[in-house]
Amino acid sequence: MSKGQVLEHKKQQVEMIAEGFQNSKTSVLVDYRGLNVDEVSELRQQLRDAGVDFRVYKNTMTRRAVEQVGYEELNDVLVGPTAIAFCEEDAVAPAKVIGQFAKDHKELEIKGGVIEGQVASVEQLQELAELPSHDGLVSMLLSVLQAPMRNFAYATQQVADQKNEEEGA
Repeated sequence: MSKGQVLEHKKQQVEMIAEGFQNSKTSVLVDYRGLNVDEVSELRQQLRDAGVDFRVYKNTMTRRAVEQVGYEELNDVLVGPTAIAFCEEDAVAPAKVIGQFAKDHKELEIKGGVIEGQVASVEQLQELAELPSHDGLVSMLLSVLQAPMRNFAYATQQVADQKNEEEGA
């Protein structure tokens, strides 16, 4: 590769990272030191299954990208090996999968991230990880919506039973 090609490759990589941050609902930066190859493969698979893109980038490339998109606050955590989980579809998935994995693998360290365009702390990402998934939220919403209908049906049945008792008496 010529010097010009290398420079062009680096520009493209910075652009790709910047787009990842801009297009993702949530991005999570982690230090994966201490995980063995099988554990990293398992984490990658779980993230892939959840629709999350997980890649390792050089910190110098990531620094340029975060400066390009206005997330300079992340520069403080860009020390040591850093992998980034990007997800365009689901704001909860990256934090949830990584948070759950980190509970079982203490070596995995969440460094920080971005939630809906705002730089997020480790604590905020952990809170996000505790939220129910999209499907979980939908089922909670449905149960809340169904409760009044069940109560109405129950009340109607009570009234009908009471009338039947009165007529039969």
